[in-house]
Amino acid sequence: MKILNSLKTGMLRSMKLWKGILITWFCSFLLVSIVAIPMKSALNAGFGNSMITEKLSKGINIEVFADLGDSLKNLISYFSGGLFMILLVGFLLNCFLSGGLFSSLKGISGTFSSSKFFIASVKNFRSFFFISLLISLIILSLAIIIVVFPVIIASHSESSPDGSGFRTAILVTSFFVPVLALVLLAADYGRAWQVAHDKNNCFKAIGFGFVQTFRTFFSSYPLMIILLLAQVMFGWLVLEILPGFRPVNEAGIIFLFLLSQMLFFIKILLKTWRYGSVTKMMELDIAEKINNTQA
Repeated sequence: MKILNSLKTGMLRSMKLWKGILITWFCSFLLVSIVAIPMKSALNAGFGNSMITEKLSKGINIEVFADLGDSLKNLISYFSGGLFMILLVGFLLNCFLSGGLFSSLKGISGTFSSSKFFIASVKNFRSFFFISLLISLIILSLAIIIVVFPVIIASHSESSPDGSGFRTAILVTSFFVPVLALVLLAADYGRAWQVAHDKNNCFKAIGFGFVQTFRTFFSSYPLMIILLLAQVMFGWLVLEILPGFRPVNEAGIIFLFLLSQMLFFIKILLKTWRYGSVTKMMELDIAEKINNTQA
């Protein structure tokens, strides 16, 4: 019952928060545009404005890029530098905007206010930054220990049969994913706790997140699995839809652009649904503890 209640309330709160999701989408769009525009100019210099769509209308062909000459170096430079900037600025932007999203998803937040959204983003940025940084380091460490090391050992072992590295990768990944869900759940609980308290304390928030995760494991973990499966299924659907579109004219390019942005907006909505559902689960647990104490 708590799981269904949390899922339903989380979705309702997320849909009411569409303005905050729109702000998040717009900021992400600006970040990507800063990188995409120079790359487009590099492609135009190599292909010519009239040739890009024609050459790529049948899909990505690596031979098309072989004739770019010096323009290929510029394209690689823009891509590598742009990718680094997207990863760095995107991480900081996510820490900033997540504070506003989590704060707006609280049960007592009321009507959405853009000023309150940005005030909450500023207020929670430092704590959310360290929470995200520590959680990222934990995930990276677990990935190295659980996935990378076993695969390397299996691949380089002289006594291992052919294909053992691939089979090992499948096995350890199937174990890593459930562990990843636990860590993400602890991170969401920690951020939900942080926005409910005035004083920034990232370490106390993370500690609460892990304690809450294991204390409410049988209700919280299935909730997180359902939410992550929804995100994975949507990602799979996007990968099935977008590659099938091969625009051959300007109208087709515009349509593909609008479709991709709509799908990206839905992606943010699903992530916000996760935030709202975990927040509601925490509120239900706190209310339950208060009732038990009063009884």
